[in-house]
Parts: sequence; C-alpha cells; structure tokens
Amino acid sequence: MPYTVMIHLLNEDAIVAETERIPEPTDQVLVVTNVRRRDGRDVSYILPESSKVIFPWTRIHCVEILPSEEEEKIVSFIRE
Repeated sequence: MPYTVMIHLLNEDAIVAETERIPEPTDQVLVVTNVRRRDGRDVSYILPESSKVIFPWTRIHCVEILPSEEEEKIVSFIRE
C-alpha cells in the first residue's frame, strides 16, 4: 500500500508524493513517485515524464505521512 507523504525540502516549498514504505532511520535517500505541489500542479524542477525521484536526506527538513482515505472516515455518534 503506497503512503502519501508531504516532503518539506530545505529552501523550497513543500511537495506531495507517494512512497511504497515508511522511511527507516537507516535510509540514506527517500524514493518517491507521482511528485506534485500541494495544489496538484507540476514541480518545475522535475520533468513530468519522471517515474521515480530520489531525494537525499541532506535536502529534506521533515516528512509528513498524510492520512489515507480509510483513515479519514468520519465517525459520528448515533443517538439511541
């Protein structure tokens, strides 16, 4: 199951992408697919035909793991 992540790069706007697994503490790079801006537009410094992008951890400030559609289900209270 791919995870949707928001990547905060140093001196750049945050971008959104998908990754196959949550990064481990021993990883040296982050491999992602479907890179886009938060509003869905293309990232200017990545070619649109690129299938995977590899970011070194030295360029990343932090990574947010966004909730999946299953996790976003609204739980409502039922009055009996």
